[in-house]
Amino acid sequence: MGITYNEQEQRFEFDFVHDGTSDLVSLTGNGYQVEAFGRCFYYGYEFAEQVSGALRTEFIKYLKFTPSLQEHPQLTQFIKKAIDNLHHRINLYNYDLVVMPQSSSQVNQYMLRYIYRFAQPTLRPMELVKALPSAISFDMDAFALQYLNDVLEDGRPRYTAAQKDEVKRSIDQMLQRIHQKDYFSIAKDVKKSRFRPYMVQFLKFATEADAQLCALIRKQNVLIIDDIATSGSTINEILRTLRILNEDNQIAIFSLIGRADLMADAM
Repeated sequence: MGITYNEQEQRFEFDFVHDGTSDLVSLTGNGYQVEAFGRCFYYGYEFAEQVSGALRTEFIKYLKFTPSLQEHPQLTQFIKKAIDNLHHRINLYNYDLVVMPQSSSQVNQYMLRYIYRFAQPTLRPMELVKALPSAISFDMDAFALQYLNDVLEDGRPRYTAAQKDEVKRSIDQMLQRIHQKDYFSIAKDVKKSRFRPYMVQFLKFATEADAQLCALIRKQNVLIIDDIATSGSTINEILRTLRILNEDNQIAIFSLIGRADLMADAM
């Protein structure tokens, strides 16, 4: 199936039967599952290479911010087809918990409701929300252990005390700038920083009940869902927030629209 854009009528047209060379978005085939984020990453659709950034943006806005999905059956069918495909691949009955970022769009909520058709009532959702910029901190101990305290082959420290102090000052200055950011610009700016892996409290559980629930299900399997995966920063932060889950958990990641090369941008 595919989606085209009717320029004359300025609207997107859905074809759930045929594929075409002018399709903007297509249901993924062999590339549906890739290794990303150190986990199995599944995505339902991908944009064609020839689609412009402006047109991708317009489709994402149309998908995420249509006032009522229920009044647009082509959009609900678009979502259902991807979830059906996912179920055939991983068997949604095997998952105990769904985690998703809090979103202003209805897509994640609709995906969750449709997933319930396969596993209700065992699936329990948790929402993660971006913390205020002022709450973001830096794990200096982990950074020092991995980088600042590195040694050369002859055993000498790689960095002098003066160099370490300079790095620490740079990090302090970066945090000060982050703390002055507004809520809506923080994700973009944090994503660009090479120190992002050591920033903590970027995402938090929406409620204390969600955090307690996560702690109780350390042996259960988790499905992470998100509507659009572009840079991979949100998914990376979700995985980091879920670090209390041990490595025995089966964690799968699903995005309605994604990319096979997502891992390159996520690191």
